[in-house]
Amino acid sequence: MMANPVKPQHFSTSIPPLENGDRLTRPEFERRYNKMTHLKKAELIEGVVYMPAALRFKSHAQPHGNLMIWLGFYKVMTSGVELGDNPTIRLDWDNEPQPDAVLFIDQNLGGKTRLSEDDYLEGAPELVAEIAASSAAIDLGDKKQVYRRNGVLEYLVWQSYENQFNWFVLEKGEYIKLQPDEAGIIRSRVFPGLWLAENELLTGNMKQVLQVLQTGLESVEHQAFVEQLAKH
Repeated sequence: MMANPVKPQHFSTSIPPLENGDRLTRPEFERRYNKMTHLKKAELIEGVVYMPAALRFKSHAQPHGNLMIWLGFYKVMTSGVELGDNPTIRLDWDNEPQPDAVLFIDQNLGGKTRLSEDDYLEGAPELVAEIAASSAAIDLGDKKQVYRRNGVLEYLVWQSYENQFNWFVLEKGEYIKLQPDEAGIIRSRVFPGLWLAENELLTGNMKQVLQVLQTGLESVEHQAFVEQLAKH
């Protein structure tokens, strides 16, 4: 009598879904993220997965839109500068954030950020902006330290609940907060002409925000910056 043949065992090859708090390497994070096509945003910060809850309008979507209007106007008027909305960035082995906005100089014109063959940003953009619900958010904690360590030169955080705007600049390896001048204007040290009327932004007066930015775009410093980029 023949013995029953041993049936082969079948093991599941399905990829586990991303979960908040997962501790993963960057390749494993990308592998799981790419399979979750319904997922709009997930980040790997210091090896830990973060997935935000549904975004509210006044606390996130509206300030995000106004921030993009301001940065977008600068990008349009500054050849050689690129703007991204919610791009995934490969920073290092344990960190792959998805910031609300990035502004960076084209790699061919001396910028530090490059585009990978599979269409991801790699390396630190010159400027990163985040909308944070409050001062307790990760944007002012671990994420701030990740951007600092990886050499993001300017880091903008809009705390929507407190209605505060923080503009940090990297100086000797540490972030210091830029202060507005007597007219209430903050001026970028990395992107000449990128001027911000802070109080007008916080009160939603975007017409005045763009008028101040236009003045920055007409400045001698901005014209010299555009000419410098054109020489590359």
